[in-house]
Amino acid sequence: MTKIRLSIIDQSLRSGDAPASEAFADSIAVARLADRLGYYRYWVSEHHANPSICGSVPELLLTAIGAQTGHIRLGTGGIMLPHYSAYRVAEIVSTLSNLYPGRIDAGLGRAPGGDVAVSYALAQDRRPQFEKFAESLQILRGYLQGEIQHPMLVPEPVTPIPLHILGTSPHSAVLAGQMGMPYAIGRFINPQAGSDLAARYRDHFVPAHPDAQPHVILATTALAAEDSERAELLRKNVYVNFVHMLLKSDGKGLRPPEDTQDYSFDEAEALAVGRQARIAAFGTGEEVVEKLHAMAQDFTADEIMFTCNTYHLADRLASLQLIAEAAGMDGTANGGNTGRLFDRQRPDAAPTTLA
Repeated sequence: MTKIRLSIIDQSLRSGDAPASEAFADSIAVARLADRLGYYRYWVSEHHANPSICGSVPELLLTAIGAQTGHIRLGTGGIMLPHYSAYRVAEIVSTLSNLYPGRIDAGLGRAPGGDVAVSYALAQDRRPQFEKFAESLQILRGYLQGEIQHPMLVPEPVTPIPLHILGTSPHSAVLAGQMGMPYAIGRFINPQAGSDLAARYRDHFVPAHPDAQPHVILATTALAAEDSERAELLRKNVYVNFVHMLLKSDGKGLRPPEDTQDYSFDEAEALAVGRQARIAAFGTGEEVVEKLHAMAQDFTADEIMFTCNTYHLADRLASLQLIAEAAGMDGTANGGNTGRLFDRQRPDAAPTTLA
């Protein structure tokens, strides 16, 4: 019997024209509640040049979140490695591990996190190294494990730092498997990412050390409310915001649900929203947990991670509480217990360890 953990991915979205400081304060508030409720991880993202998304430097936000939480694991979801040197990233995550020992994950992606102009602005005098992603991962792991000594990594990690590969493509699934790293499937980013990615990852898994086991994180969208009426209002709001922020890129923050309930999607918008709707979980706490259960079964996932973006902070906090209650979480996920969402039987079930 494998235990499924429940975690959160946060992009620090802006509500309306609120300052970024408010988005970051909301992220910290959500992380504090997640810590108390027993969620397993809290990851923050890296996006650039999008006025709606304030999370561009995950490592800095994590230092603030770490100071306000006590147990929940903290991670970059992720650092877009092609923009940076592996040595610099090793310094960053090692510093975090010294600040918050035993709590740091390094989620690493190959995507640009922005447009071409962003990629070149971050790269300065060199080309973004997208084609060298696998090589950079090897170098990064070498520094963190002490296999590369020159130049010296200071500070050195005080505890092992799990490296997770983020992706939504067959290439990323194979790479994560071959490198023996946990694999996070960003289905909330690409709803076309299917369960075949998890199967491909497991088929190609080569243990990085004798105790390593494959570990699949399925990242999706989930939002719960006290009743079906409020849940439907929030569901509609999420998709209207998706249309304006990502499809139209209008540069505005989240709109309140009271302003979006009568919005009519055009044909193209309805098609895009339909794709998103197939991979999301909305409803009461019990309904959301049931849907997440089905997703985990489909992907043979070891862990579910979700976004829960709302205009009102109170809706996000209530959603986390409702999901935790429906899942039977007891607030001890990172204090010694498994923090399980539910049990899932799998033919190859084995104790899950984080490599």
